[in-house]
Amino acid sequence: MSQITKFARIALWLALAGFAGATLIIASAFLYLSPNLPPVEALRDVKLQTPLRIYTQDHALIGEFGEKRRTPVDFEDIPPLLISAVLAAEDDRFYDHHGVDIKGLLRAASQLLMTGSIQTGGSTITMQVAKNYFLSHERTFSRKFNEIFLALQIEQELSKEEILELYLNKIFLGKRAYGIEAAAQVYYGKTIKDLELNQLAMLAGLPKGPSSLNPIANPSRAIIRRNWILGRMLELGYINNQDYQIAIAKPISASTHGTQLDVSAAYVAELAHQEMLKRYGRNAYTEGYSVYTTIKAPLQNKAQQAVVDGLLAYDERHGYRGPEQQLIPKEGEDSLSLWQKTLSNTPALGGLIPAVIIQVNDEGFDALLNSGETVTVAWQPQLAKTRSYVTVNSRSAPYQSPQDFLAIGDLIRLKKGDHNLWQLSQLPAAQAALVSLDSSNGAILSLVGGFDYQQSKFNRVSQAARQPGSNFKPFIYTAALEKGYTPATLINDAPIVFEDASLENTWRPTNSSGKFLGPTRLRQALYQSRNLVSIRLLRSLGINHTIDYISRFGFDTEQLPRDLSLALGSHSVTPMSIVSAYSAIANGGYKVNPYIVERIVSLDGSILFEAKPDTVCTSCEKEKKPAATEELATLEDILQQDAPLPPAQRIIEPRTAYLIDSMMRDVVKKGTGRKALALRRNDLAGKTGTTNGPTDAWFSGYGGGVVTTAWLGFDNNALLGRREYGGSAALPIWIDFMSLALKGQPEVNPVQPEGIVTVKIDPDTGLLAKPGQSNAIFEYFRAENTPKRGSEDNSSPSDIFNEALREDIF
Repeated sequence: MSQITKFARIALWLALAGFAGATLIIASAFLYLSPNLPPVEALRDVKLQTPLRIYTQDHALIGEFGEKRRTPVDFEDIPPLLISAVLAAEDDRFYDHHGVDIKGLLRAASQLLMTGSIQTGGSTITMQVAKNYFLSHERTFSRKFNEIFLALQIEQELSKEEILELYLNKIFLGKRAYGIEAAAQVYYGKTIKDLELNQLAMLAGLPKGPSSLNPIANPSRAIIRRNWILGRMLELGYINNQDYQIAIAKPISASTHGTQLDVSAAYVAELAHQEMLKRYGRNAYTEGYSVYTTIKAPLQNKAQQAVVDGLLAYDERHGYRGPEQQLIPKEGEDSLSLWQKTLSNTPALGGLIPAVIIQVNDEGFDALLNSGETVTVAWQPQLAKTRSYVTVNSRSAPYQSPQDFLAIGDLIRLKKGDHNLWQLSQLPAAQAALVSLDSSNGAILSLVGGFDYQQSKFNRVSQAARQPGSNFKPFIYTAALEKGYTPATLINDAPIVFEDASLENTWRPTNSSGKFLGPTRLRQALYQSRNLVSIRLLRSLGINHTIDYISRFGFDTEQLPRDLSLALGSHSVTPMSIVSAYSAIANGGYKVNPYIVERIVSLDGSILFEAKPDTVCTSCEKEKKPAATEELATLEDILQQDAPLPPAQRIIEPRTAYLIDSMMRDVVKKGTGRKALALRRNDLAGKTGTTNGPTDAWFSGYGGGVVTTAWLGFDNNALLGRREYGGSAALPIWIDFMSLALKGQPEVNPVQPEGIVTVKIDPDTGLLAKPGQSNAIFEYFRAENTPKRGSEDNSSPSDIFNEALREDIF
């Protein structure tokens, strides 16, 4: 036997012994570890931590809540070039091995022998899936063996495509982004389908070092990693040389992008968010729930803009208050650096862009934007009419030149005006709110809680309790109509003298005009908003009776004052409670409850909750056919019918509802809400509201099945100014919104109920008109309350005015 043959045999035996030993070690490790290995089948049902997402009714994203940003995608939706980039970076033999790459493991073992420590794990993508879903990230031999065994099992249970899908949806890629779709949104503000080759390669390089290799934290290292991956893709034949040359020449285009929202509805999203926390607790942030609200995207956009425009219009009427800041650099500090730093930390609010004035001359001024762009605002016509704020009731004369009120270093606000020209603006000091409902079921169509959610998270629709003023009067009048008063009942519009001297000195109610009309019909008193008529009417009705009746509209009676100031809306209510109460008048007398969540959908698409609101059903009150004449429904008929929605409760008698609706329509046709006639509709009704000062301006109204409340005021109850009323400050916001909300909607006019009659009356007396009387007008009455002629007995409920008990008044 030759020496060579002898050594060959020894080498062979050593190899066989080594192989047997390795097999024994692996088998032993498997037998030891396998009982503790998790079931691989669980990967098919794995639930990724996915944030809560809030949508409008028409599927526009308005909010996202959760610690991890993740948007799972199916394998079919992943671009092939991204798959190639990931394989080039992480596992180019992925389609050749069965979960474990022996070459990779040997390379890792050799590094361990040479350096004495684990340098690379030799992990395949399948092994990384095993680690990410089942194991910890500690670098130990036991974990590595678990990883290997799990990878082998995974390859037996799942296809390569399923493994890649699991991997690409799970991996952390920096900046709170988990999964490739979330990373595409975070770094590029796009979906993965819209990314270019160089951007896909950049994402593929992130798993190796999400924090150290991401293009925002470390652009120099990120571009080296990206170009190496592009080179590997070229080497492996995934791309051609031309594609490679174009891609490596591209600069880094990544920047931090927040969640891309489709609609500005942060106040709505927060309401839905809070409701989800009540339902599911902290799980709401991780289970991937999708919440579809009742909000309609076009109406929400219009509502937001209407509130912003209404506030800016109010603000412009009261003058320019000066810059937000005067940016004066410290000694040795560069002005430009100071300006740029300040602008980068100053957000745009309500569409108003922050800018710093860098030059002022007779022709206008130049300003620097956060983008680095310089824009010019001309003296004519943008600035020439500018006046400064002096007091809430006065402004200065127009400035004569820009230098009179502007200086270099002023931090100001700009907006785009007519013809796309930049205009000087400012953040309004006042606030406003708007909420709109579907009057048939209480679904909230739009809700804006303030000028901008970034500026103030306080929701003035649901949280701000303010005095409604005359906006509250329709409920007093409805109580009166229910008790037998008529639109023609006369109440004296005259000063009220109290026997109590202390009360006489502390409260002297008057009309806003300071004038008195004498005996006035209730219809006229409502549309002209006569305060003294409302007080006398409440006094005649009785405080306790009125509060008891008003409680059916949903107001908290414990918060209502038990004195005559109730007639003037002296108590505090939220816009949400007002619009809810108005909906009962708008829908013919039914109580509906505002709601915001339409349905909740799980990550797998199953519906977990669907709203079933109390809904107006006018046909439900019609008499049913006698039992003998009714046809029996078949089982098939029953199965085909949708489950009926619960009927809303009637809270206003039909004839009363018809009368108060008629009276409130006159507020628009010839009263304090006449500006709403600009909408050119005949079904509009509503009521203005202005409180003492004035401090609050309201308009609540409805048409076309939509009921809306708009409010404007200061959070600190500061005065609005002597010429600011519900009709001048709040009504324009309401009109602006309703111009879209009612577009294309048919007019909704109530059907006159049985028991209502129309007769001609004398407008001065409220009595039946004489034959041929020239100034006679038509009026609606309940049949039993029809007035008689002047010579006949015409006693009315107002006769009980002098019988009211003193203890029921104060």
